[in-house]
Amino acid sequence: MTEDVESRENIEGAASKKIKKSITIEFVKPENFRQIYAIGAAGGHSPYDFRIGFYNDTPKLLGDASESRVIQRRVETEVILSPVAALELSRWLTQHINEYESVFGPIARAIPRPRKESSAKLVDESTDLQGYI
Repeated sequence: MTEDVESRENIEGAASKKIKKSITIEFVKPENFRQIYAIGAAGGHSPYDFRIGFYNDTPKLLGDASESRVIQRRVETEVILSPVAALELSRWLTQHINEYESVFGPIARAIPRPRKESSAKLVDESTDLQGYI
């Protein structure tokens, strides 16, 4: 028993003497890199990944202004993330939204969500993300 403790102490001492290496991460943008402004996101998930499509809306008028309108939703790009990367994105967004709101105040929705008729609770404020785009 004493030998085990001594050998463990020797191993731990040798491990603490090792030099710790640092890792530097360089962000590089390829030549075909582009930025996209999006007004919304929609997507879904499978057991293997999360897919988020970022979109912009364009209203289209059909015929008389009193007739029905169509909004063209153009998906500009789609990002596919592993579950771990999606969790990291969620944490990053939460941190930065909290920082933003502490400086600029709460983020207000442009269009308030309607109440459910069967309940006094507000409709879930998140976008439905079940199923792919």
